[in-house]
This record gives sequence, C-alpha cells and structure tokens, in this order.
Amino acid sequence: MRLMFATMLTAGLVFAETVSALDRTPAPAGVELYFIDLKDGQTVDRDFVVRFGLSGMGVAPAGIKLDKTGHHHLLINADLPEDLSQPLPNDAQHRHYGGGQTEAKISLEPGEHTLQLVLGDFLHVPFDPVIASAKITVVVK
Repeated sequence: MRLMFATMLTAGLVFAETVSALDRTPAPAGVELYFIDLKDGQTVDRDFVVRFGLSGMGVAPAGIKLDKTGHHHLLINADLPEDLSQPLPNDAQHRHYGGGQTEAKISLEPGEHTLQLVLGDFLHVPFDPVIASAKITVVVK
C-alpha cells in the first residue's frame, strides 16, 4: 500500500512539474525589453533611477491576466534562473515591480553591479521564450 501511494505521489509530482513547464505564457513576436537612459559601463550615484523600456507589449500589474501584457523584474548581480517555468524569486537580487511600475529608485553599494530586466506574466513566471534585456554593468561611485 505504501509503495502504491509513493508511486502515485511521484507520478503526480512529475505530472505537475510537466504541466507547470507547459503553462508558460507564450511571448508575442518582436518584443523588446531595455533600459532607458542607462548604458553598459555607466557610472551612477549610489541612489539612482532605473527606467524600464518595453516595446511590443504593455504593462499590467501582477495578478492581472491581459493579453500581451506583463510586469517588470530587475535582476541585480544575478543570472536568469535555470528553471524558467517557476515564478521569479523575490529578494534583494530579484526585485519585483508587480504594481505595473515602469521605473524604480534603487540604492547600491559602491562598485560594479550587473543589472538585467525580465518581463514576468501575471504570475511572475517568465514568458516563453524569455523576454529579457541585455545584461549591463554599472559602476556605483
């Protein structure tokens, strides 16, 4: 009985993982995500504003499912997660702008930092294929 339960549980987890991977929102063609007024290698103050640029789609708050919309996430000193079928983490390195924000004031320690934008769907899951900006480096003075 325990073996049967364990087998059913394992099959259920595999099925749930497969369905989750298939449920990513398709990305429309021709979408571009980019930084406005922030360039690779730019020197910035400790506190600075990051403006999020998006063409080919609109912005909607997290939790609102509208065609061809998403919301911004800012990755700081982080790579894209390996598993893009899961919601993006929400921590100091993965900042969520689920209110539909198109800019944010951030504060970073002096030194070099990488920044990358990722567009998430209504559930914070990256689109398929992923919609991300180029990764840039800024130097905080």
